[in-house]
This record gives sequence, C-alpha cells and structure tokens, in this order.
Amino acid sequence: MEKNTINANATANRQVIEINGEAVGVVVPDAGTLKFVAVKYHVWELDAQRFATADAARHAVVAHLAGTRGQPGRLADMAA
Repeated sequence: MEKNTINANATANRQVIEINGEAVGVVVPDAGTLKFVAVKYHVWELDAQRFATADAARHAVVAHLAGTRGQPGRLADMAA
C-alpha cells in the first residue's frame, strides 16, 4: 500500500492563526507569499488572500472580525 507523502518543508512553514486560542485559519507558503486558508466560516472572506507575514494575516483577521461586530456566532468580541 502506497503512503501519501507531504512536503516536510511546506508543513514546517505553515502557521496557525488563532484568536483567543481558537484556530481560525493557517498561512502556508505559496509563490513567495503566505496564503491564508480559512478554517472557520466567520473568516471565510479572507480565504486565499496572500500576506507578507503571519502577523499581517493575523491583523487582517482581527480587522475583519472587528467589522462583523453584532453578528451572532462571530469572534468579533474576542478580537477587540
């Protein structure tokens, strides 16, 4: 049986983006940038956006969540 192989370099370079301990996405190296991959619906609009750094992606998530205040089920209150 053939096992799936994962590029260990790409796996080591991905970073989880968390807001108050909850993972909302990951950034993975892609074409010289970091591509955001959303794992929660409330940040879906940011999926596939590219950032220079993981911090820039996290700031974009916080800004996005701040713009969704008052909508149930969002992390906006935690991002403030």
